[in-house]
Amino acid sequence: MSMTMHVNIVSAEEEIFAGTVEQVHAPAVMGEVGIYPRHTQMLTRLKPGEVRIIREGGEEEFYFISGGILEVQPHVVTVLADTALRAKDVDEEAALEAKRRAEESIREGSNSDEFDVAKAELQLAEAVAMLRTVDHLRKKLKGSRV
Repeated sequence: MSMTMHVNIVSAEEEIFAGTVEQVHAPAVMGEVGIYPRHTQMLTRLKPGEVRIIREGGEEEFYFISGGILEVQPHVVTVLADTALRAKDVDEEAALEAKRRAEESIREGSNSDEFDVAKAELQLAEAVAMLRTVDHLRKKLKGSRV
């Protein structure tokens, strides 16, 4: 008998995923957390990164989130994200451009009194997390063709 739990991944605009899974891995502010059925209740903030779910049967799916909240109940896990995208919907070119702009902003803006370091670092973290999500999806697809 397989142990499962229900997971909802929701952004401000729409529900991205709702279904039964065996595991959830998410980028909590204190480090990546792995959630399994009957996990103790928890509420934590999420940083930009990748949410990985393992469906019944072992199939992995990847989602990018820009941050948010993770709520864990014994049989239900909810990811409330500011922005959430399926890995296949992440625009790699846009993420590369956002990363380039954030790095340039950090380089050039550090000399300015009005420079917002936290904002630039958050933009860089989001872009890097998007690119990591695309990379994981690419590796998964490459592995399934072998």
